[in-house]
Amino acid sequence: MIVITGSAGFIGSCLVSKFNSEGISDLVLVDDFSKHEKDNNLLGKKFKLRIEREEFADWLRINASEVKHVVHIGARTDTTEFNVDLFNKLNLNYTKTLWTICSENKIPFIYASSAATYGLGEHGYDDDETKIPLLKPLNPYGDSKNDFDKWAIVQKITPPNWQGLKFFNVYGPNEYHKARMASVIFHAYHQIKNNGKVRLFRSHNPDYKDGEQLRDFVYVKDVVNVIWFLFKNKPTSGIYNLGSGTARTFVDLAKSTFKALDVNANIEFIDTPVDIRDKYQYFTEANMQKLKSVGYLTPFTTLEDGVNDYVKNYLVPHNYL
Repeated sequence: MIVITGSAGFIGSCLVSKFNSEGISDLVLVDDFSKHEKDNNLLGKKFKLRIEREEFADWLRINASEVKHVVHIGARTDTTEFNVDLFNKLNLNYTKTLWTICSENKIPFIYASSAATYGLGEHGYDDDETKIPLLKPLNPYGDSKNDFDKWAIVQKITPPNWQGLKFFNVYGPNEYHKARMASVIFHAYHQIKNNGKVRLFRSHNPDYKDGEQLRDFVYVKDVVNVIWFLFKNKPTSGIYNLGSGTARTFVDLAKSTFKALDVNANIEFIDTPVDIRDKYQYFTEANMQKLKSVGYLTPFTTLEDGVNDYVKNYLVPHNYL
């Protein structure tokens, strides 16, 4: 059996779809299944059983001998949440528990870290593990992910093969339930449909023009392809960036969304809220050399192609992956 946590969520459900497409349905899905707004993400997908998040650690201890791999995507991901105790429980300590069980039972382990660990990028965006203790995330979510990374890299007892993945700005199908935490593409699409225009944050940094703040946007289909590669090949254990490797502007993103809808671009700029201005990232870009060095050479989807596929094949017809 293969375990996928966060399996009803955005990336997790797309990963279930990927495993199904590869002929694998011997899956154990873990999530908080009481949140029914995520139910449609799993419609039509094949799996063996579902386990509630709170019950999973005990189940894993009992059934460890039957588990071939744990892919731990589940996490509290709200960057506007400031309850540190909640993040410590769901992101830090929960992941430590799964790591320990996998280590004791020699189960390979993949887990979701985040580019939020990089903060303002003072130390760059290289997945160099010697720099991890230097990083200064901007919120409790980023802290929780970085705290686990710091813990993981100093452990003497580890799973037989493990990877932590620093997800950059992931977008794509199955994020309907994420509301305000959905991708900018998702919100841009709905703004165009409802108002005929896209609103972007004005730049408050003289080095960047309005809308030319840069992010590494990565299509979720690429994300699950990388996870599949790690699952199949089990390369060197460690922490890896998972972005496209190419920073693009928010104007590029907006124009791509307009183009996918065959609508003339109409972009309006609004002030970045004062309370987040000093924590606003003007540039992120994943250094992807480490992943390439272990054999992942598949090109990443361009922003234009990813947005076009997402808008036309999923958002417009309201389809799921």
